[in-house]
Amino acid sequence: MLGTLSFMKTAGKKLGDLFKGNKGKDKLEKEVKDLGLNNEGLDIEIGENGKIRLKGKAVSQEMKEKILVAIGNVDGVSEIDDEAEAEGEASQFHQVVKGDTLWAISKKYYGKGSRYPEIFEANRPMLSHPDKIYVGQVLRIPADGKSASA
Repeated sequence: MLGTLSFMKTAGKKLGDLFKGNKGKDKLEKEVKDLGLNNEGLDIEIGENGKIRLKGKAVSQEMKEKILVAIGNVDGVSEIDDEAEAEGEASQFHQVVKGDTLWAISKKYYGKGSRYPEIFEANRPMLSHPDKIYVGQVLRIPADGKSASA
């Protein structure tokens, strides 16, 4: 998916002000590393007003998407320009709204709520429990029929 992915700027993990000074890139790279995600081949660029650019070639489409979600679900980030290349089938993305559950999201995208563990696994390690999602959070929704595990 090359393009722009939008996020709710005022939702997500708080890492401090990413857009003042030159520490924002370091904070985001540390967040990616702390989550155990492989950002080899990728470069994170900090723009202004909540905008981030991801460039380079990711180790896989899945890893690129997990990094996009991890960075985007940080307080202060409003959008990511995805200019990174990757091999593999692209996922869809879903922004959580009031009343959403993984069951309901699974039913919407897959026709069965019982497939919610696939969405949960596709968003690990950013999600620690299936019931812990929040309004504004963006989730990866793997293509139907594709394994969601890393």
